[in-house]
Amino acid sequence: MKPDLFEAPDYYNLDELLSDEHKLVRQAARDWVKRDVSPIIEEYAQKAEFPEQIIKGLAEIGAFGPYIPEEYGGAGLDQISYGLIMQEIERGDSGVRSTASVQSSLVMYPIYKYGNEEQRKKYLPKLASGEWMGCFGLTEPDHGSNPAGMTTSFKDKGDHYLLNGAKMWISNAPFAQVAVVWAKNEEGRIHGLIVERGMEGFSTPETHNKWSLRASATGELIFDNVKVPKENLLPNKSGLGAPLGCLDSARYGIAWGAIGAAMDCYDTALRYSKERMQFGKPIGQFQLQQKKLAEMITEITKAQLLAWRVGVMRNAGTATSAQISMAKRNNVDMAINIAREARQILGGMGITGEYSIMRHSMNLESVITYEGTHDIHLLITGLDITGLNAFQ
Repeated sequence: MKPDLFEAPDYYNLDELLSDEHKLVRQAARDWVKRDVSPIIEEYAQKAEFPEQIIKGLAEIGAFGPYIPEEYGGAGLDQISYGLIMQEIERGDSGVRSTASVQSSLVMYPIYKYGNEEQRKKYLPKLASGEWMGCFGLTEPDHGSNPAGMTTSFKDKGDHYLLNGAKMWISNAPFAQVAVVWAKNEEGRIHGLIVERGMEGFSTPETHNKWSLRASATGELIFDNVKVPKENLLPNKSGLGAPLGCLDSARYGIAWGAIGAAMDCYDTALRYSKERMQFGKPIGQFQLQQKKLAEMITEITKAQLLAWRVGVMRNAGTATSAQISMAKRNNVDMAINIAREARQILGGMGITGEYSIMRHSMNLESVITYEGTHDIHLLITGLDITGLNAFQ
């Protein structure tokens, strides 16, 4: 087991933009990743298993609903703190960050924003503590980038709703106690429903044979005449804008998280380039390797500035969905390119589990697709700047 020697790059002294609280939150997450994630993550990725023992630690560092008020069990932190926690967790592994960001942005966020007080008090404290884990049901077997086409639906049966349909590619599904599920009512309007494990007709088969996010649990949500109590409907927002608001929060967290993966690849490659000797000198002395490393730190620095600025706007409530999309798309693209270049610097060693780079590279193939694909985010920006809808 190799020691975790990670040192975070900060080429533009961006720490000067952070508060003391931001730095403390980040350090707590970084220390936890080094102690509890790095030593085990390669083993769990190799055997395609989620390390459920880390759930308690995720809760302790505030990774579940960091921006949820303390009265509901959250940490009451700002959006930059949330981003920094996601950055540090994804520096460890994208799959672990997926577990945390689904819990925060796709389960706790809609219950807090769209739920009533009774729902907030019932679910949020247990989700914040990790006693309960949650998942988010939007994507369907035939409806990914076009969620408005969903066929999962529910009917009003007087004293309950009857839910039928299926969701796919759902992080946390195999072990989640609750699912925030998006479905159409009889008029075709999209609503959020809280579905609990144990409800008759509700099952969560696990997805196997993944080459990406192997240390994250992925599954389906199957609804076969599931009776959902009427009090489990999220009352304060409906329509497609409701789940898309959750995705804004998740995409924002990903914009920070991808920086963590890129930092880890860069730091690994930089250290290796100073130690690996060829032709009588360290490979970091060769021009082509310096080009790779210089471009990496440049792109990481640009991504840090982008994420920080979006965080400032999120705190002020002024960040638009299109601005968040730009940050998610740019930063994940940056990270996946850095992972590929870093792998080349390590040569053959880069494909082994002795180093984190190939695992990051495989994970980022999922990150660049989920919560809006690389191309869809480009079209979101295109729509925003031209006013012309390429989706129609």
